[in-house]
Amino acid sequence: MNNEDEFFDAVTAATKNNQYSFSFIYNLHICIVLHVGTLKRCVCMFMNGKPFFCPLRSSLPAPMFSRNDFSIWSILKKCIGLELSKITMPIVFNEPLSFLQRISEYMEHTYLIQKACSQSDSIQRMQTVAAFAVSAVASQWDRTGKPFNPLLGETYELTREDQGFRLISEQVSHHPPISAFHTESLTGDFVFHGSIYPKLKFWGKSVEAEPKGTITLELHKHKEAYTWTNPFCCVHNIILGKLWIEQYGTVEIVNHSTGEKCVLNFKPCGMFGKELHRVEGYIQDKSKKKCCMIYGKWTECMWSVDPQVYEAHRKLEKKGTTDTRKQKQEEPEAVNEDADEMPDVQETVAVIPGSTLLWRISSRPPHSAEMYNFTNFAMTLNELEPGMEGVLAPTDCRLRPDIRAMENGNIDEASSEKERLEEKQRAARKERAKDDEEWSTRWFQLGTNPYTGSQDWLYTGGYFDRKYTDCPDIY
Repeated sequence: MNNEDEFFDAVTAATKNNQYSFSFIYNLHICIVLHVGTLKRCVCMFMNGKPFFCPLRSSLPAPMFSRNDFSIWSILKKCIGLELSKITMPIVFNEPLSFLQRISEYMEHTYLIQKACSQSDSIQRMQTVAAFAVSAVASQWDRTGKPFNPLLGETYELTREDQGFRLISEQVSHHPPISAFHTESLTGDFVFHGSIYPKLKFWGKSVEAEPKGTITLELHKHKEAYTWTNPFCCVHNIILGKLWIEQYGTVEIVNHSTGEKCVLNFKPCGMFGKELHRVEGYIQDKSKKKCCMIYGKWTECMWSVDPQVYEAHRKLEKKGTTDTRKQKQEEPEAVNEDADEMPDVQETVAVIPGSTLLWRISSRPPHSAEMYNFTNFAMTLNELEPGMEGVLAPTDCRLRPDIRAMENGNIDEASSEKERLEEKQRAARKERAKDDEEWSTRWFQLGTNPYTGSQDWLYTGGYFDRKYTDCPDIY
């Protein structure tokens, strides 16, 4: 009997004994199972031919560092209005994840894509895709730590058979910094891909991220392709006060097969904070007729409702607001030049009667605030499970020593390793320039997005064949 037979026998026996329920296989001899009693995901491996189970972590090895004793004003005061990708920031303001790993958090709510695949009506599919587009940025709520800039050639892979997908991403350009990703369904239902070029600018009190790059979702069963770009993200009080995040801007999701479009308005918080985190929009058919309205908060939930019901509710809402203002004169708000105070979070989303829930955010672990405000999904992204080191590409983020040191609570080692890696990258770039050699990407190539006609980095395939002999030495 070989190890695979032993593996399946072990899982079958454990399931029959009501100890574990089979969830998925990882690289033949590693699987993820669900412990029925504790509802914890576990890794099953073999040692001397016998299976053993190891729970996946639900927290990081060490809590985050306090940033109270650090000031970045001396670095940023000369950068107002400038692009920040070339500015080296103190490592204490990072979180122990690479930007490539941050991108993989788009997939936390993959069930929404699977739901869209199963829906027969195109407007319903658009509603679900819109909910997925909002959910993809929801993990940024309170995530004020900066992810590590990926090194040129850095990669990240993530296989989640419990959610039915596998992802590969690569840093395809350093200046400008461009990250390309490709996610595919394990059953062939969908492909989700894109390339992200986050332009960062410092505006005195805040840092704004402009999410350049197109995101594409293809639903194979329906022969449909959707494209969109993410909203702007702004981190307030970089210099003084409590850090807080808002997202704003218009997101247009286009179904290139049917001509239907969803327009989502991520609202800025406004003077009195009443619009903080709010998202409102609509879906229109190819004749530009509004088919439904969508509303909610990107930090909480999204709902859909009939346009006539929505407009009637808004009229009543405005009438009530007008009456209230007549009864009580609002006092002007004092101007605070020291910090952009985060507005008090308003009441949860007021649900309009007749609305349908599209998505609700997953709750975070109770110790999330001590762990960089990570979600449960993010908590596992840098975990180096037993046996993985021999399987991963040598360029994978999990093998990056500065991120690993920071995750383990050693900030001095993390800082020195980050400096070493950056210097190694600079030296390699000088060598290529001396030899007049161009950098060659490994898993993606620059091409044309077939739906938008714009430039895009497209996956060339082959990563999961596990042939990594020609991967660059970047660590």
